[in-house]
Amino acid sequence: MLLFGTRIPLSALFGATVMVLFILLAIFGPWITPYAPDATVGKTWTGPSTEFWLGTDNIGRDILSRIIAGAQTTIGIALVTTVLSFTLGVSAGIFASVGGPVLDNLLSRVVDMFLSVPVLIMALIVLTALGSSIPTLILTIALLDSTRVFLVARAVAVDIAARDFIDVARLRGEKMPWIMFHEILPNAMPPLISEFGLRFCFNFLYVASLSFLGLGVQPPQADWGGMVRENGQAIAFGILAPIWPALAIALVTVAVNLVVDWLLSRNVKPSGASAEL
Repeated sequence: MLLFGTRIPLSALFGATVMVLFILLAIFGPWITPYAPDATVGKTWTGPSTEFWLGTDNIGRDILSRIIAGAQTTIGIALVTTVLSFTLGVSAGIFASVGGPVLDNLLSRVVDMFLSVPVLIMALIVLTALGSSIPTLILTIALLDSTRVFLVARAVAVDIAARDFIDVARLRGEKMPWIMFHEILPNAMPPLISEFGLRFCFNFLYVASLSFLGLGVQPPQADWGGMVRENGQAIAFGILAPIWPALAIALVTVAVNLVVDWLLSRNVKPSGASAEL
């Protein structure tokens, strides 16, 4: 299929369609849920029916309503977290590339220190100590994830900073902020956009994993990871209640990866305010 002159493979088109569907659910969820997400409206763990399309959960709440409400929570938190982590990581990475060897080594060693501990374990420690409020969850994951973004941004920016048009900008007397955000950042956008999709996918899974472990989004607020945990025992009885939120997590993860794979496969040349002279 052609879109704006670019041929999009069916896999990427499928991924984009799924992403748009869940984004629409997140935006319009409060107006289209059949029942209130926190209301007990039926018996425990009933199967799919005309009244409850996906059945009910462990305390009789409508699963479809909670999945729609959970899209806003899970996807929204992951998106805000990724935007924040990219703002921090990209700014620090580009700053390190043009700030000189002392600053570069200092920031790199700080990042290495955080990278020595797995993100999920560090998040568990911080959330256990500070509590599991949504602002704390967002800040914790964003700060930890920004270290990964820093490595990518720095690697891309170091290559761009060595090009001739950066020297020209310095000879013109441009200050460091201008060079960072008007010369380097526009030319670093293609790989960073692809990395944004990957980091969103990882953060989305982190949020779901922490909720599954009881340290993410807290009940009664709907969250897909928490829904899997709340209904996990239903599997022993052959009940599908935990399958639906798990399927939603899998669909979003696969959809984002399909789109990111397509973006990574495209041969996009650097463009922006500056071009090679």
